[in-house]
Formats: sequence, structure tokens, C-alpha cells
Amino acid sequence: MAEGNSFASLRLVERVLEETARRFTLPDLGLRMAAQQDLHVLGPLAIAMENSRTIGEAVECASRYLFVYSPALSLEETDDPLGSPGVVGLRYTTTGINASPQAIDYGIGIVHRVLTLLHGDVPYGLRSVLLPHARLVQESTYRKYFGAEVRFDCPSAVLRVPSQLFSTPVSGDDLLHDIAMDHLETHFGRQHVPMSDLVAAILGEQLGSSGPDLSKVARLLSLHPRSLQRSLSKEGTTFSGVVDRVRRSQALDLITRTDLSFSQIAASLGMQEQSSLTRAVRRWFDTSPSRLRREGLVPKGQSALID
Repeated sequence: MAEGNSFASLRLVERVLEETARRFTLPDLGLRMAAQQDLHVLGPLAIAMENSRTIGEAVECASRYLFVYSPALSLEETDDPLGSPGVVGLRYTTTGINASPQAIDYGIGIVHRVLTLLHGDVPYGLRSVLLPHARLVQESTYRKYFGAEVRFDCPSAVLRVPSQLFSTPVSGDDLLHDIAMDHLETHFGRQHVPMSDLVAAILGEQLGSSGPDLSKVARLLSLHPRSLQRSLSKEGTTFSGVVDRVRRSQALDLITRTDLSFSQIAASLGMQEQSSLTRAVRRWFDTSPSRLRREGLVPKGQSALID
């Protein structure tokens, strides 16, 4: 999640949500939080969306710039998973392979709330909601929040909406929209943010779940894998090179700041065996994992930061 010019770990945010829901017996915490948010939780992206010409333009803007809020999240238009005519899907995903149910409810709950606000704070014709986890609270709670049927244990989180929704006008200001878009493009346009930094931010959330996946990262950035590789090559690096520097940074943090076993650390970095971690640490820091943990310091001449 975005915090200033850096990113807080999405996995940490998810753990906080799950622990809070458990400790205070609030199984609908994600929905409760989403209900309290307005469009401006998205910062400058909100200004561009609420001043778009149509809801479709606002959704396209969100799909393009959601990485500003968090590079681990994505929103995309898809075919209706149930195949109904005149219906399309809005799929909300995170890079994690076992995403937090509370975080999913919170995220797709915000998408639903934003669409409602863009539609004039009235129902926009939501057909049904598909969620990838088991029911957390009685179905009536979900139905009350979404105003539609909710299905559970589905392949992904999807809002099923009428296709004509995207042509619905939004009562915005063209000048404000252009100013907001110029701000987003100037400060967050991909030609201004090093592609390797975007890839590193995504991989920071991905390694401990599904492992480094070029195709998935490319999809989150709306690029073909070969286009992503070419962009990284122009910056003098490769996908595997970015994976290596992210692993290096995470390994240093986990070895020196946690009590996790080395086998657990290897798994969290997407490595198949502990021996792979040992070889990598030797290459990165010219020492062993056990000595690095014992001394708690990076060997002389080694940087603790991602270059």
C-alpha cells in the first residue's frame, strides 16, 4: 500500500486486518471499513475518476493508475464469469496467492462504494458479487452492503455489472479531470517511474506467495511479457535481476530482524531449498546466513538497501 513515496507491505496490512477482526469478533470488518470510505481514499486518482466523462472512463483510469495506491492490486474489466448477455465483470485481484478474506472484502467493497458514488449515490444495477473465500458472516450482511446476491468460494473477486453502466455520464469537471490526469502522468506515469522500481514493488508482495512470475507482473502493469523485458533491458537490468535484488533486500531483513528459520526464509523468498538461500547469501554478502544473523550487520562494503 502506498505511504508517501514508499510502499508498506500489503501482507502486513492483511495480517492486521485479520487479527483485528479476530480479536474484536468483527467478521464483517472489511465491509464495515469499506462503508466508511469515500472516493478520496484514492488520493489524486479520486479527482481524475470523479471528474471523468463516463463511469467507463473512470474505471479505465482506476485500472491504469491503481498501482499508485498499491502496485499489488489490480482492477480489470472481464467477460461475465456466468456468461449472461449484457453483463460484464469487474475483477479485483491482489498478487497474493492466498489473499486475506478481510482485505478482499475491504477492497471489492471500496470498488462497489466508488461505483455507487460515481452513479450519483444510488444503485448502479449490480447483478451479483463473486468472492474467492468462504462466507465470513451471514449472507444477509453481504446482501445488505452490496444490495445484490453474493456467491462464495469462486475463482476470483468479481462485481457483475450491466455493460451499459460504462456509458453512464459522470457529472464532473473537464478541467479538473485534465489537471488530475496531468498530475498522475507527470508524477506516476510509467515513463517517469523506473519500470524496475514498479516491478520490484510488485515482487515485494509476490515472492512469499506465488513466487516470481513474469507473466503475472506484466499483466498487472498492462504489458506483454516481452514488452516488460524490453523496458527492463533499456534500464540495464532484467526480470531475474530485479528478482535477485528484491530477494537480497528481503533476505537481509528476515535474517537480521526476525527469528524465522532459514528454511522458512527460503520459502518466503520463493526458493525451493534452504541451500539456495545459503548460496545466495554467500554471493550477496560473502558470508553465511548464520553468521549474518549472529553479527546482525552487513559485511563491510555491502549495502543494506535495494540499489
